[in-house]
Amino acid sequence: MPSTQLNVNHTLHTVSADPDTPLLWVLRDILNMKGTKYGCGIGFCGACTVLIDGQPVRSCQTPLRDVGSQSVTTIEGLSKDGTHPLQIAWQQVDVAQCGYCQAGQIMTASALLAANPHPSDAEIDDHMSYNICRCGTYTRIRQAIHQAAQLNHKS
Repeated sequence: MPSTQLNVNHTLHTVSADPDTPLLWVLRDILNMKGTKYGCGIGFCGACTVLIDGQPVRSCQTPLRDVGSQSVTTIEGLSKDGTHPLQIAWQQVDVAQCGYCQAGQIMTASALLAANPHPSDAEIDDHMSYNICRCGTYTRIRQAIHQAAQLNHKS
């Protein structure tokens, strides 16, 4: 297997994997980062969303060869201790029911807030529409994003 340097959560890792291996499996099976979830496997649901250079991508559809030297951020890298404003807001609003999609939802929301610190409901709905929540907690997700925006503003 070829070795590849991968920058994940501000740490360089050398991984031995086929360049066609989806990033999801490199994260979960090689680097043992279990926060990124396998959902549908076809890039539709968003459970596997991570950030590459700040942009949300479906890690189940992103081959290792496409990552290169770009910076990958997973839910584990959002904050070391769960104190990112989105993580706090998610808990305060009690967003999760089953919780399976939440890492992907939070990563997508973090990209939104980085680009637009105070999004409208319509902007949130549009940006988040690519992530599916089987439990239907979309109203609470929107509320948590607004709350995180306020927490970001205070810090």
